[in-house]
Amino acid sequence: QVQLVESGGGVVQPGASLVLSCAASGWDSKTYAMAWFRQSPGKARELVASVGRGGHAIFYATPVKGRFTISRDFAKNTGTLQLTNLETDDTATYYCYADPVKTAMALQRGPSLGTWGQGTQVTVSS
Repeated sequence: QVQLVESGGGVVQPGASLVLSCAASGWDSKTYAMAWFRQSPGKARELVASVGRGGHAIFYATPVKGRFTISRDFAKNTGTLQLTNLETDDTATYYCYADPVKTAMALQRGPSLGTWGQGTQVTVSS
């Protein structure tokens, strides 16, 4: 059974940086696309970034393009989301997600029946 555990959230000021990590277990990592979603109170969960099974296909949502970087380490079974130049609108709970069916690009249309982490809170406030 696939399990995902996020870490690295926190409270920061606008313009700061954070690194979110996702530790995965119970899977053959190369059979899953990985992604980060986020959800703010009163808003739907949205895709932030995704990376494909080979680690090459990468998608970024427009609001984070140029500020966030997604990567994955197959040897360590981890995924990482680097957040830079954070804005107050980035405040949300961030979720790691692994999908055995959809590609990194297809996740733009929403997740399927993959596996979610428990979430980590990112708060950007002055």
